[in-house]
Amino acid sequence: MASPTRSLQHTASGAQRAGGPGQLAGRTVSRVGFGAMQLERLAGDRKAAVALLRRGVELGIDHIDTAQFYGHGFVNDVIREAVRPEDDVMVVSKVGADPDPDGPFPMRLAQRPEQLRASVEDNLAGLGLERIPLVNLRRADSGPGLRADADQSVDLDDQLAVMTALRDEGKIGAIGLSSVTLDGLRRALPAGIVCVQNAYSLLTRGDEDMLRLCLAENIAWVPYFPLGSAFAGMPKVSEEPAVATAARELAVTPAQVGLAWLLHHAPNLLLIPGTADPGHLKANVDAGAVTLDEATVAALDAVPPRSGDLTFD
Repeated sequence: MASPTRSLQHTASGAQRAGGPGQLAGRTVSRVGFGAMQLERLAGDRKAAVALLRRGVELGIDHIDTAQFYGHGFVNDVIREAVRPEDDVMVVSKVGADPDPDGPFPMRLAQRPEQLRASVEDNLAGLGLERIPLVNLRRADSGPGLRADADQSVDLDDQLAVMTALRDEGKIGAIGLSSVTLDGLRRALPAGIVCVQNAYSLLTRGDEDMLRLCLAENIAWVPYFPLGSAFAGMPKVSEEPAVATAARELAVTPAQVGLAWLLHHAPNLLLIPGTADPGHLKANVDAGAVTLDEATVAALDAVPPRSGDLTFD
């Protein structure tokens, strides 16, 4: 029988948990997980996509974030093939959008209750699961991306009603929120929210009050755009001078500094950096072992937040 320490520090396969252990929806998972969206870049090389996921499991990742609208189902299909039951990987999905490859943003909103239910069913089929441990409801209230109008402007309570029903039916295990405001999160707390996914990085820290609320309520904080964004107009952590200085002093990359700062910043924070490159995957995992001394943390904390504009109506 594994010792209590080993059961927390290691994944089911015996690998050291990437970034150490964290908590998500009542489970212990690696604090460095994997955001699967970029797997769609490997749509022409399915074997490479499967191999990348297997490599992540070998490196101690047991938390994968996905959605059925990633790659029109390709990403979930690859996860279904690559992740084995004995890996005990927690697969988290999201609803609230559909793919839109010809639009200004690669997805369009699908916010109506019947669309949320249909998306959960699509995720179950794509992943080959009877129950998804955690499903995040992607709102359009804050952060970069889409804003709802017309029939896609749906009250949060109506959405939570269908999400709660899906949980009661056993189709999802827990409910999270994405692109949500502080007031929205407060309204949703009675539904038992376990996760928040908002845009957040060293340079994008407008949600500190929400982060503190999540910490007080034992809600995981799982930021997207943890290093900024490749979209024009959005700040990039790797280009910040203080980050570059820390990277030189620590002999690591600026991206690793940005990820390490996030892990240091809050104990309830989990990372889901995405990549389609095995070398970048290893670098992201290694960021979980980067130690920041007090002087480095102070220098990074002093970096003023930046603002960017990436909103599509």
